[in-house]
Amino acid sequence: MLDLRRIRNDLEGVKKALARRGGEYPIDKIVELDEKRRKILVDVEAKKAKQNQVSKEIPILKKKGEDISAILEEMKVLSDDVTELDKKVKEVDEEIKSILLGIPNTPNEDVAVGETDEDNVEVRVVGEPTAFDFEPKAHWDLGTDLDILDFERATKISGTRFTVFKGLGARLERAIINFMLDLHTTEHGYTEILPPVLVNRNAMIGTGQLPKFEQDMFHVPSKDFFLVPTAEVPVTNLLAGEVLEFDKLPVLYTAYTPCFRQEAGSAGRDTRGLIRNHQFDKVELVKFTDSKTSYEELEKLTNNAEEILKQLKIPYRVVMLCTGDLGFSSAKTYDIEVWMPSYNRYVEISSCSNFEAFQARRANVRYRNEEGKIEFVHTLNGSGLAVGRTTAAVLENYQNEDGSITIPDVLVKYMGVEKIDK
Repeated sequence: MLDLRRIRNDLEGVKKALARRGGEYPIDKIVELDEKRRKILVDVEAKKAKQNQVSKEIPILKKKGEDISAILEEMKVLSDDVTELDKKVKEVDEEIKSILLGIPNTPNEDVAVGETDEDNVEVRVVGEPTAFDFEPKAHWDLGTDLDILDFERATKISGTRFTVFKGLGARLERAIINFMLDLHTTEHGYTEILPPVLVNRNAMIGTGQLPKFEQDMFHVPSKDFFLVPTAEVPVTNLLAGEVLEFDKLPVLYTAYTPCFRQEAGSAGRDTRGLIRNHQFDKVELVKFTDSKTSYEELEKLTNNAEEILKQLKIPYRVVMLCTGDLGFSSAKTYDIEVWMPSYNRYVEISSCSNFEAFQARRANVRYRNEEGKIEFVHTLNGSGLAVGRTTAAVLENYQNEDGSITIPDVLVKYMGVEKIDK
């Protein structure tokens, strides 16, 4: 959520920053409501000051034996006025908050202006696209032929865009999860979290999924719970309402969860196989940092996520998202895209973002800075990586002409086998 004081003090700057995203946002409405609120507050303070003054005078008048019935009647009217004005202030506050919750974060100045992913900026390419001396297969065909992925039975028990992992397919998915968690906890300094996958509405608001993206979420109406679309939601909200000490920053968490998204509006886009399912596995990276070092920490977080693909020896590239492709809550995002032979292109497998204070303001996560003053932390998030897409990338990039799959060296100890074959 944007800072109301920032809007108040730098209106044109905020408008200019949001204009880089494209679209129109009701910033002037917020200013109008803020001015209305402050005028009401002036009236409230004046009436309360009069209440305090008269309250001090009443005992004196009583002592003198004077009739104070008219004054008491006046005080009752004044009290009713104050109550009504306080109610109006609360209503205006709620209206301002409601509007602010629908306005995205302002992009960092480094972010290129653009409209679609075609305008994203390539930062680096690591490795050459995998070359085969035979016609490679898509992972959904490989998985079906090897009887390690079962899409038909998943459709029978759940519907389209679900997957059943079988045998060594299930073991491969689990091996990748364990490899990611072990790497991030033993070498990158993250603390592992195993959070609930059902969260309340406040948690979803805190990280920015609600109210804007409620149609993409799986909702449990009886409890007003949501299935997590990413572990970012429960892990970021672990510290909601807390004040962290400066010497404890940065706080680094990693978490595995199954994730759930309706993927509304994505019909026909990468819907075969493991790329865009309603349920999928992810290992998430979450950081809480001070405001001065968050962009340095973003680079580290991105490198941590990249290390997975480096050790798996799968080609990938890193792109910086343009303003038109930037997520709602993000100020700056790097996407890591893995090479997928079946698509003959790179496919997004991880997003690494700095949200600055946007999420922290919504979830009320603060810290005491070096001077002892309280301010909002900066939150960062990165998937390291989407596990199902990593499984798909392993199947496609490590396939052999006979239809078997060679297991990457770093996964052999988790798998207990060196190859998946018929």
